[in-house]
Amino acid sequence: MPGSLEDLIGNTPLVRSRKLVENPDVALYFKLEGQNPGGSVKDRAALNMIRSMLSRGEIGPETRLIEATSGNTGIALAMIARLYNLDLELVMPANATAERVQTMRAYGAKVTLTPQDVGIEGARDYAEEKVRDAGYKMFDQFANPDNWKAHYQTTGPEIWRDTRGAITHFVSSMGTTGTIMGTSAYLKEKNPDIQIVGVQPDDQASIPGIRKWPQAYLPKIYRPERVDHILEVTEKEARDMARRLASEEGIFAGMSSGGAAAAAVRLASELDSGHIVSIVCDRGDRYLSSDLFE
Repeated sequence: MPGSLEDLIGNTPLVRSRKLVENPDVALYFKLEGQNPGGSVKDRAALNMIRSMLSRGEIGPETRLIEATSGNTGIALAMIARLYNLDLELVMPANATAERVQTMRAYGAKVTLTPQDVGIEGARDYAEEKVRDAGYKMFDQFANPDNWKAHYQTTGPEIWRDTRGAITHFVSSMGTTGTIMGTSAYLKEKNPDIQIVGVQPDDQASIPGIRKWPQAYLPKIYRPERVDHILEVTEKEARDMARRLASEEGIFAGMSSGGAAAAAVRLASELDSGHIVSIVCDRGDRYLSSDLFE
């Protein structure tokens, strides 16, 4: 029998790179999170946050909800909020791509754009002010354990299953850090020797979806002991690899996925053997109004 939209979240494909790794003893796999119905890995966290907060009685149709987002979490929350008749305001920097803003509004969310020069930190400040002064409630993806638990419950088990336990390295861009925190917790339980590699932009890079957070804004769900290595990528590396993913691998993804893939390919070149899994967190069609694919 046909299921609900929520049943389609997760169980995303894992595909092996055919062109980007030369060593036949190193397998690089991409987990295609753009195959989720909302188009990104954030569907997982959004579903778990909404369901968990509803079950605990923390939110309901009368709650005024607000969340700061760089894009993908907002789209996922807007989509799932409609299923539960929840009203939602999403706050994001004004330089967000038009596709993201229009998608959120299509799902019925109110979108507030904050000045570009204050970035996602400014959007977070705006949302927290509304919670403090106007009676709103946040999902607070940066501090909500239901974010990382979604990946402990789903992403990690899927990777372990689909690699038949052969995974040696897991690579993920770091934004809210929910994906890497939850997946690391699960995979380390199965095999403590699996290496968890986080990807951040270098100090000059601006890569939507991944950040090197100032200490005051460091996500509260982040646990540094769950990440074995952090690799930095340049904006050029992330852009170039996003284009290579499309033109060489047939994988259409955004810049943060390009950043993770660039780090994964670099890692693959340093190994004698191994099985690397890299998260492709969304689809490239969210960036067509930008210059990413020009």
